[in-house]
Amino acid sequence: MTRRTEAPRMSGGDASFLYLETPSVHMHTLKIAVVEPNPDMTFDNLVAGTVARLRQMPALRRRVVPVPFRLNHPVVVTQRRIDPARHFFRHDLGGDATFRDAEVEIGRIAGTPLDRDVPLWQIHILEGLADGRVVIVGKIHHSLADGNAANAMLGNLTDLRPADGSAGRWEDPAGTTALPSRARLVVEALRDAILQVGLLPRLLLATASGLTSMLRYRRSTTTGVPLPVAHAPRVSFNGPLTPRRSFATVTLPLEALKQVRREQDVTLNDVVLGVVSGALRRWMAEHGERPSASLTAGVPVGLDTGDGGPRLTGNAVSNLFTTLATDVEDPVERLHRISRTTAHAKELNRRLGSSMLTQWSQFAPPAPFSFAVQLWSRYRLTRFHPSAFSAIVSNVPGPRQRISIGGARLSDIFSVGPLVEGIGLNVTVWSYVDRMNFSLLACPDLLPDVDVLASYLPAALDELRGHEPAEHQETA
Repeated sequence: MTRRTEAPRMSGGDASFLYLETPSVHMHTLKIAVVEPNPDMTFDNLVAGTVARLRQMPALRRRVVPVPFRLNHPVVVTQRRIDPARHFFRHDLGGDATFRDAEVEIGRIAGTPLDRDVPLWQIHILEGLADGRVVIVGKIHHSLADGNAANAMLGNLTDLRPADGSAGRWEDPAGTTALPSRARLVVEALRDAILQVGLLPRLLLATASGLTSMLRYRRSTTTGVPLPVAHAPRVSFNGPLTPRRSFATVTLPLEALKQVRREQDVTLNDVVLGVVSGALRRWMAEHGERPSASLTAGVPVGLDTGDGGPRLTGNAVSNLFTTLATDVEDPVERLHRISRTTAHAKELNRRLGSSMLTQWSQFAPPAPFSFAVQLWSRYRLTRFHPSAFSAIVSNVPGPRQRISIGGARLSDIFSVGPLVEGIGLNVTVWSYVDRMNFSLLACPDLLPDVDVLASYLPAALDELRGHEPAEHQETA
């Protein structure tokens, strides 16, 4: 007998990624696996092996259903059928392509939105590299999973073996969700809105207490922690986005970053920020950009949900804002400025409450929120005010051992999050075994040479290690 459950409502935090999406802002993330040559790694085997595991990845079976009149956040319906033709795509790069050619194609994949009529994910397989490698690009909407949840889902995809049978439409009648009627959607939206009003008094008290504690701490320290909007100088890659995206990668040895961490007594994330800062300084110098103040970074921070197990869906993430110290000449002094500021930013975030903004997003009215975002994007209003920060920089721990898909070993894994309006650069770092893989996503109409910026990262690491920067470094 088919078990059909009630359609759950998305949290405000998850739904906000839907509201932030516009024709020029695509709120999906990319997970990129570079697969060593293997005759079993075929498009058909990948499709068949993936659909066989869908029961273990509930986010990939859920379709977003908006509420009439946007009276409340959408609900999600677990589909009985998944049609692979709507989710799996094949790209032939010609047979003599380089990895840089694959990066260009990944930029095109990043520049198209996901279809909201089906569950919000796609898998693209890029074939035709000269060295026989295959690149698998997973594309999933941020409303369904953050970096940590996507990492856990990746674990359910690995070590797939070619499945028997066809790669046709997948069906699982167990645990599906009935599509509610419009009337029921309206009634339940109003019911949930009334119920959540009861949460407001406690949230108001917690917010007042957190703000008081945060302001007291900020007054007590001499290290200035940048606040959104207040400290970001104008640079060319901050402005109204277009739909286009460009993508580039570079790989650095994990041990080299750990060496800097040990020698300078900072965190690994501080070193990542220092490397990005050094590369941006060189890029700005070569483009004649000399902002009077330091660039700043918005840093996504994963939250501990406390359940102890892997989380396969949803978002548990906060953001902190820190300096990139690009106005500091000496690379080691720059690193310590970043470290001090980031430590204070973490403390401010803790005192306010890391999940405070996520809790308030529950009360964001979908219709006005979406309308304001669409209006802001359509009329390119970011031209008239400073960006909240300069760039997004995130660091997500990846697998510590080599993994495989369908018997084929992964030589590298990359990941990158979305751009947001006014912020034309996202740098996402995933560790894999003994490597730190940097992925850079940009809007090429704001930052036209993201591959050049990526090529500056190894030299920035050399500066922190006290080595003479190399003139030429190869990207992955």
